[in-house]
Amino acid sequence: MIFTETPLEGVFVIDVEPHEDERGSFARTFCSTEFASRGLSLPVSQCNVSYNTLRGTLRGMHYQAEPHGEAKLVRCTSGSIFDVVVDLRPRSQTYCRWFAAELTARNRRMLYVPSGLAHGFQTLADESEVFYLMSAPYVPDAFRGVRFDDPAFGISWPEPARVVSARDLDYADFQP
Repeated sequence: MIFTETPLEGVFVIDVEPHEDERGSFARTFCSTEFASRGLSLPVSQCNVSYNTLRGTLRGMHYQAEPHGEAKLVRCTSGSIFDVVVDLRPRSQTYCRWFAAELTARNRRMLYVPSGLAHGFQTLADESEVFYLMSAPYVPDAFRGVRFDDPAFGISWPEPARVVSARDLDYADFQP
């Protein structure tokens, strides 16, 4: 696996290194030793799949409040997404900044998201599926979110949002 640091502390884009032969290819998508060697922790507690029927679907920006914060390893297994994280760690030098990466079934790229960041994505193709490894189980009372179009972050989405849940539209303006 190839780990590339991003402008946000602790966020990594991870590319797989496929080994190819006449059968096709094989690649590791997770190795606790390689993650630990970079100071990254992802004790897998839960795996999630998000299937999205239409291009332009926007999900996010979600996180869980402490002490139920969660790290995520996100991969698009079908279609493509514009994957976004926003740093909500008040003591971080990149507080309120965002980063995005295009994750596709074809590029097999992943995004590691540490605890303390909000996460969301927009589908760039119909029938896009996203697979997550999560470090903590879902706790409904700890669920939080910030609006995808909140001016405090200024996220530049690649397309207009075509499908967004009522909950994701209803978050109040973020107060840094």
